[in-house]
Amino acid sequence: MTYKILIIDDDAELLKMLKSYFEIKKYEIITAKNGVEGLSKMKLQPDLILLDVNMPGIDGIEVCRRIRDKTSCPILFLTARVEEQDVVNGLSSGGDDYILKPFRLKELDARIAAHLKRERRRKNKTICCFQDELSIDYSAKTVQIRTDYLELTKLEYEIIEFLTMNPGMVFGKERIYERVCGFDAEGDSRVITELIRRIRKKFRKYTETEYIETVWGMGYRWIR
Repeated sequence: MTYKILIIDDDAELLKMLKSYFEIKKYEIITAKNGVEGLSKMKLQPDLILLDVNMPGIDGIEVCRRIRDKTSCPILFLTARVEEQDVVNGLSSGGDDYILKPFRLKELDARIAAHLKRERRRKNKTICCFQDELSIDYSAKTVQIRTDYLELTKLEYEIIEFLTMNPGMVFGKERIYERVCGFDAEGDSRVITELIRRIRKKFRKYTETEYIETVWGMGYRWIR
């Protein structure tokens, strides 16, 4: 199977380099030099999107917000920003991962491969999880409490999926980050704290049941 990657970046030289490198790796590459062009090329239905954050006009965060409801494919930010809030903003907009510029091509290649492999596994899932008033459809990627569906970002859903597939087991922030993002990146695990806080807040809109337990000094676990 040939995967299709859409790369949106205003750096013409970087676009040229990435296109050349990943075509050698047997990917089909689509390029866009700005956010507007990137939005127009979504009709080509890419399997994964590499998205620059800092672009004139429509920046990467806004592009991600506009397309997230229209595609479930992984979105990886390419960014020179390193502040924690920038990372949180990117993930909150629906991004799945980010890589800092300048980056090594082999590292980017490995992350892309990991996301595509994980996406393929998820598409093969057809099982559901039922627990009290909660139901999770792993095929449709939905979480439901009684008749209400939770509005979750892609990464929030993936954390729930990972924890519910391993109920009762304790996972540290680093482990959760590695499993849902596909690699081990020291320091980025603090994002998990914010995402779990938001997941709990969304649960509390519909139920008083606590599903995610904090094990102090160790991490988090899904309560059976």
